[in-house]
Amino acid sequence: MDVVIEMASIALLLLMWGHLIVEYFDLPETIASHFNAKGEPDGYSNKIFLWALPIFATAMYIGLFILNRYPHLHNYMVNITKENALVQYKFSTRLLRIVNFLCCLLFAYINYKIIEGAKSQSTNLGLGFLIIVVTVSIMLPVIALVYQKKLNKNY
Repeated sequence: MDVVIEMASIALLLLMWGHLIVEYFDLPETIASHFNAKGEPDGYSNKIFLWALPIFATAMYIGLFILNRYPHLHNYMVNITKENALVQYKFSTRLLRIVNFLCCLLFAYINYKIIEGAKSQSTNLGLGFLIIVVTVSIMLPVIALVYQKKLNKNY
């Protein structure tokens, strides 16, 4: 499962870079770069701004990937003992991989929508985007806390 999540994250990054490289020279010089809560553009920038998204997404992926190699540095809600260390480390690294994947997915979607919107002159992320981001941002920690409590009952 961990390998699948990592490969999916890398695939998203590669697709984001590839899409930008293929489309960049056909884009208008000015593109939407900021969106309001409804997903409508309310700020514009030079198209060079588009390079910031894959650069930031790649840097973030690499940083979280490296951090995931050191689970003993992560914060835990329980004391780590010899008995629970393996289970806690597996849970923490899996959770960090999922967060990394979701961040890559978020950046890839925003990058895609900005590029496609610039081509069609109708950039709009939509209200659904905000609802999904807020819902996932609330649900992921809740699910993690519930699962963490389940793990802690065993030790």
